[in-house]
Amino acid sequence: MAKGRTEPGLDRELSHLPPEGRWREWMRRIEAVLFASASPVARDDLARVVGQGASVDLLIEDLAADLEGRSFEVAQVSDGWILRTRPTYAPAIRAAADVDDQLLDLNEFDVAVLAAIAYSQPITRDGLKGIFGKDISRDLIGRLHARGLIGTGPRSPRRGAPYTFVTTEAFLVAFGLQSLRDLPDREHLEDAGLGAA
Repeated sequence: MAKGRTEPGLDRELSHLPPEGRWREWMRRIEAVLFASASPVARDDLARVVGQGASVDLLIEDLAADLEGRSFEVAQVSDGWILRTRPTYAPAIRAAADVDDQLLDLNEFDVAVLAAIAYSQPITRDGLKGIFGKDISRDLIGRLHARGLIGTGPRSPRRGAPYTFVTTEAFLVAFGLQSLRDLPDREHLEDAGLGAA
């Protein structure tokens, strides 16, 4: 989003419209901003396109209800919202659309490393080695970083101050999570035989 930028010709209050028309226009503005944005849009950014008395949260709720039954939905990710296709339509999109460059193409071990980072962050490569019992290659870390799924965290307070790794907002988006609190409980994963992360 264009941080801090205002559009001088944008009438936020829409006082010429009746209350219902004003609300509908604010919803459409939020929908347009979410549609045009490649990343989640924060509440403060959305508030720049609606009037002072408008609640962004209530507008989002009404927009979500308005989109019910459609192929896409409003999803909260991190501290913002995005429009995304409902998971039900993923096979249709893969069959007909050119989305190869958007696919994560992760193998089972890649996902396990991502899960370990998500549950243990910030974590060093040595910390990952402790979980998996083997070195995690710089190549794998580099691929996950290049896809924007992980980033570097604070330097470890150990000798040599190695880098730590953390998941990113792109990780949340890719796995449909609002926050890390939405990760499955570790004990449930272990009980299901999916191993410990």
